[in-house]
Amino acid sequence: MSSSPNLPLVSADGSQVGELTVRGEVFFAPLRPHLLHTAVRWQLARRRAGTHSTKTRGEVSGGGRKPWRQKGTGRARAGSIRSPLWVGGAVVFGPKPRDYSYSLPRSARIEALKSAVSGKVRNGTLLVVEKLMLEKPKTRLLAQSLGKLGIDSALIVLPDRDEAIERASRNLPWAKALPAVRLNVYDILRYKFLVTTPEGLRAIEERLTS
Repeated sequence: MSSSPNLPLVSADGSQVGELTVRGEVFFAPLRPHLLHTAVRWQLARRRAGTHSTKTRGEVSGGGRKPWRQKGTGRARAGSIRSPLWVGGAVVFGPKPRDYSYSLPRSARIEALKSAVSGKVRNGTLLVVEKLMLEKPKTRLLAQSLGKLGIDSALIVLPDRDEAIERASRNLPWAKALPAVRLNVYDILRYKFLVTTPEGLRAIEERLTS
């Protein structure tokens, strides 16, 4: 593989109209399943709210005195109705609010992105469209544009934020649009096709080599 291979450039109807020279270390990187797995777990951990909470014995209301005397009742000893053994009592080692996020080296994140993008190239599911533009932020228009390309599951990567395309994609459960600065491994793997423009391709290239 040469250091500067080419990717096909297609028109709005899917026919090839040219080629684009790209950097091999970005779009033809080796597959690294372990890094993809690590990056996805890191992303999902950061998304966790961590707001779950249970009460300890010190937080459950009631139970200021023994429910009955220690001996002579024939029943088991009980010191408080806040005991974890009682209904409505405390929870032993229950979850508390916490931050699930952890750090992942930037170099690992970049390599994982390269591997994910290269996987799309390897599978023939990275499409560089000559122009991707909507006159109005209409879901129907975006669905028609993607339909002409034979796409039923797409992550659309734009060089910058495009409100029309982003709004149009919100009602499509099988499509998502985001700028290149927000490109991530989870979304790349979630959708079958990665669709971008020549400008978006350069933005991806710049991000993964800077």
